[in-house]
Amino acid sequence: MATLFLTCGLPGSGKTTLAKRLERERSALRLTADEWLHRLHPERGPELDALRAPIEQMQWDVAVRVLRLGCNVVIDWGLWSREERDHYRLQARELGARVVLCVLDPPREELRRRLARRNADLPSGTFRISEAELDLWWSKHFERPGPDELAAFDQLSVR
Repeated sequence: MATLFLTCGLPGSGKTTLAKRLERERSALRLTADEWLHRLHPERGPELDALRAPIEQMQWDVAVRVLRLGCNVVIDWGLWSREERDHYRLQARELGARVVLCVLDPPREELRRRLARRNADLPSGTFRISEAELDLWWSKHFERPGPDELAAFDQLSVR
């Protein structure tokens, strides 16, 4: 049975690091929207957010095909809302896939430290994230999964 791994967390939480590890260890196709966005627009601009949804839709179309073929997929998008997580969980289960939610939620100060290090030497496929953006996303946009939501997903021990 194919498995869909969904990464959930803010920038700097370790999603892409985990996604790359799952890609290797679970023979999975990794789909990271930021990498595609960066290839199209190396300099962050106002058009970036407008392009995220179409890129994620294209990546989801690829993911569906791969899951139907019986292969594992890692979605490395952040998935900040429960509505998004439920949407992809339900669609993948309709395809007969197992779905694992990987939540990465370090403390705010740890995220700030990680982002400061990353911003100082941006890796390929990433964008600069300001403290103001992190604070906004932390306080207004990120819906942390609760116990009832977590119970709806398959569990995986990830170290």
